[in-house]
Amino acid sequence: MKHFVLARGFASATLIAILLLSLHVQASEEDSWQVLQKAAVAARALSYKGIFVCQSGKQTKSVEITHMYDGKNEFARNVILDGSPREVLSQSGNVVIYNPRNEKIIIEKRRGQNMFPAVLPMNLDSVKDSYLLHSENDERVAGRQAQVLVLEPKDGLRYSYRFWIDTEFGLLLKSVMFNNRNEVMESIGFNQVSLMSTVALDWFKPKIDHNKNYVMETEQEVVAADGLPVDWEVKVLPAGYHKVDQVMRKVSGRSGPVTHVVFSDGLASVSLFIEHVVKTAKDKPIVKNILTTTGHTSFYSSVNNGHLVTVVGDVPEATVVQIANAVVFKK
Repeated sequence: MKHFVLARGFASATLIAILLLSLHVQASEEDSWQVLQKAAVAARALSYKGIFVCQSGKQTKSVEITHMYDGKNEFARNVILDGSPREVLSQSGNVVIYNPRNEKIIIEKRRGQNMFPAVLPMNLDSVKDSYLLHSENDERVAGRQAQVLVLEPKDGLRYSYRFWIDTEFGLLLKSVMFNNRNEVMESIGFNQVSLMSTVALDWFKPKIDHNKNYVMETEQEVVAADGLPVDWEVKVLPAGYHKVDQVMRKVSGRSGPVTHVVFSDGLASVSLFIEHVVKTAKDKPIVKNILTTTGHTSFYSSVNNGHLVTVVGDVPEATVVQIANAVVFKK
């Protein structure tokens, strides 16, 4: 009987220890998600200036960023410091790119894009559904102490990430993307950064080259989809991905409009393009399937029921293939 009581006591103590450890791990993970949430907010709510280096494959470029939040709106100016001095100005999601081409500067307008360090969504719920998060030992980045967080996918349909987050201000200092073989696909990190206290916007303008002409890019015409028959649908998306945008445009050189659909898991983004294939007697045979990866971007194209279906994204090849195969045409 005495041994039985001792055994019960030992079992109870072990159970309590396991429960306490489980609660500690759960609390630790919740703390890590709170740090990640703080980083998502800090990238948009802080005013800062610095230089970060982006490495993708064999390509490396340095970018000077100036970012300000005035309590209502965000203003940011990114200047490419290597090669052609391209500039990107954004205000509350509206992006304008000044891109030198030969003797001209082409002014391009774009929709809002998540640019470093604002790569994390404000709502992390969808990210929590598809990734696991844990912390590692602190390190120093750009002369500042940073907490290291590792975001690992729950499946093989997205890449993993390692984030270095400023322990004082919560700003994302460095981000590295890895494939499923733990190979670095992309690395972006500050080598110098500091907060700004000024509210002046004298810096929020492009550097004008008076020797070149500035030309507004011809925007692709958006086609109103209302009333047009839709002869396709996306049946089953890869786990965690959902549609965030859809638009139909007229594209130069195409016989008909091209539908562009964007899917996201909260962090990774994938584009689907669908266009009708008009084939004549002189046309060369169309390659049925093309699957390739350049750097961290996967590309898959296939012909399906008289349509060219193309999927592109910074995701593993399996993801773009699954999304393309999820497109079903109505007979």
